[in-house]
This record gives sequence, C-alpha cells and structure tokens, in this order.
Amino acid sequence: MKIKYLLSALILTTSVVCADSYVYITDQVDIPMRSDKSFADNILRSLPSGSKMAIIQATEDGWTQVKIDGVTGWVISRYLSNHEPARAQLEKLRQSYNANKLIITKQSERNKELEEQVLKLRNENTKLSVQGSKFKSEKEHVEQVYKDALKLEHANEKLKSKALELKSEIQLLKSNQTIDKDASSRNWFIVGAIVLFFGIIIGFILPNFINRRRF
Repeated sequence: MKIKYLLSALILTTSVVCADSYVYITDQVDIPMRSDKSFADNILRSLPSGSKMAIIQATEDGWTQVKIDGVTGWVISRYLSNHEPARAQLEKLRQSYNANKLIITKQSERNKELEEQVLKLRNENTKLSVQGSKFKSEKEHVEQVYKDALKLEHANEKLKSKALELKSEIQLLKSNQTIDKDASSRNWFIVGAIVLFFGIIIGFILPNFINRRRF
C-alpha cells in the first residue's frame, strides 16, 4: 500500500509545483479537503467529483496541497487526476448539447421566420410583377395616345393653316366683290350719264329737226 501511495505521489510530482498546474477530483465519491496532512477532524470542505484545483505542492507521503476558491488545503493524492473525469466531461458535453440544441431550436425558428419572409417577398414580387405588366400596358397605351395626340395636333395645325388660307381667300373674294360692286355702280352711273346726255341731246335736236321738216 505504501508503494502505491509512493507511485501516485511520484506520478503527480515529488516537489513544489507551479500554481498554474491544475488537477481534478477523480470520478468517484466526494473527497474531503483537510487543513493539514492527517485524518483528524480537520475537514475544510467536501470536494465533489470533477472539482478543478490548483496544485500548490505534492509530497512523497501521498498528500497534495491544493487551492480552490481561495481556500488552501490538503487532499489525498490518489484521488487526484491530471485529466477531467469522464462524468464531468459528460456533463460538459450534455450542457454543450443542450446549448447547441437551444441554438438549433432558435435557428430553426429563425429559419421558419426567414422562410415566411421569403414567401411574403415572393408574393409581393409576384404582385409587383403583375403591377409592372399592368403599368407597362398603361405606359404603352399612354405612349400610343400621345402619338395619336401628336398626329391630331399636326393635323390641327394643317387645318388651322388651311383655315387661314380660306379666310384670306374669303377676304380677297369679299374685297373683289366690293370692287366689282363699286365698278358696277360706276358703270351704271356712267351709262346713266351717257343716256342722260344723249337724252338731252335728242331732246334739243329732235324738236328742231321736226320743226325744220315742217317748214
């Protein structure tokens, strides 16, 4: 038994060890941490399996001085291990699994929300496509109306130009008609004057001619 204790102590260390080194309580039962290297009623606390402690020093008599949570005490060396116990590793794995499961659940919910958003966006995109087609048709209709309006405006300009030409012709005809009327009036006046002139002449000459023939 002494040889077993000695080998355990040699495996850990036989001299003062750096405080940066750590050991764990083995995967067995809770181990008491004592105030000194004896089995007297000097228990400081009970260390459960997997407790991580800093090594202060290890001795050849099977005891190791450790520090945990600011408390320094002695623990039997054979209950210490340089590796974390399987139970503690399993608990960590279980915690990691639960954490990952929670993350996966949250991510699944997030993926579901994203899928709903994608579906909503697709529906909106479909509506926008329909509206785009409608707007395109309306645009083409407006463009055609605009082209027709330009044609009508061009035709209207031609009609206006033609109307101006006709108005000018009407005014010219009215002017010519006025001139013709004036000319006709003058002609009638001249004719009347000539007839009057000849009438006067005949009125003077014809009586004299008749009188001469009588004599």
